[in-house]
Amino acid sequence: MGSIETGYIDVAIVAWRTRALLRACLQSVLGQPEVDRIVVVDNASGDGTVEMVQGEFPEVHLIANQCNLGYAAANNQAIRAGRAPFILLLNPDTVVQDGAFEALLQAFEENLRVGAVGAQLVLPDGSIQRSCRSFPEPRALLTDALGLWRLFPQSAFWGRYRMTYWDHDSPQEVDQPMASALAIRRSALEEVGLFDEGFPLYFNDVDLCYRLKQAEWRIVFQPKAKVTHHHGQSTGQIRAAALIESHRSLIHFYAKHYRGKIGWLGYWSVVLGAWITMYPRAALASASRRYST
Repeated sequence: MGSIETGYIDVAIVAWRTRALLRACLQSVLGQPEVDRIVVVDNASGDGTVEMVQGEFPEVHLIANQCNLGYAAANNQAIRAGRAPFILLLNPDTVVQDGAFEALLQAFEENLRVGAVGAQLVLPDGSIQRSCRSFPEPRALLTDALGLWRLFPQSAFWGRYRMTYWDHDSPQEVDQPMASALAIRRSALEEVGLFDEGFPLYFNDVDLCYRLKQAEWRIVFQPKAKVTHHHGQSTGQIRAAALIESHRSLIHFYAKHYRGKIGWLGYWSVVLGAWITMYPRAALASASRRYST
């Protein structure tokens, strides 16, 4: 593996009501020679997650919160509890495949300005999950809202936001990989800061990647690092509330990064569009969940 030594990466996992999936996740990372410390932060699951980790994985560093502090704050707890020069942010509904840690560390080794590396997410049926997007500037969101990316998926213009023109099966520099399996250089975090806890659930990873890019750190996607992902197992339990929080976080992201820096038409089109669609989408999600159970 070149000059990369063992014990170089911490694994940070934030758990909320995913006990069985977390067990499989921990089994996939325990004993990996590249891993230094595994930190699990439980956000008051109340489903036996804490007892399971304590009983079955005593070598894991466990932080049991008495209330749900949110994804961003809990990840900051996990990051601060580690010590390795790299951190892998990992969802509890994932399973890390063999060779993934080596591939992630190799990407960091190849360029010292690489601040973050996204793994390739693979769904349980073996298909690749499209896990990278461009930053949500107005043009990207507009083309996405029009839905023409479905008709012209190979177009870099119409498919800009979801990056549908790219197969997610080749290395590439990207804007924002999903934090479901995202490795970060600790020195880059020390420069730009940890997660902004003003984004408790959504857009905290987008905000972090945006700050890394602004500080001229590179973010790359490494398909050799494969991670199986059982998508949406935590947020699916609160789908309507999660949709509302997603829209609110988009508005907050725009206020933080784009207000006064882009044209007023683009800025307010996104903000008003998010407000207008927030509650109807949540209502549909709530109705769909009610009639499917």
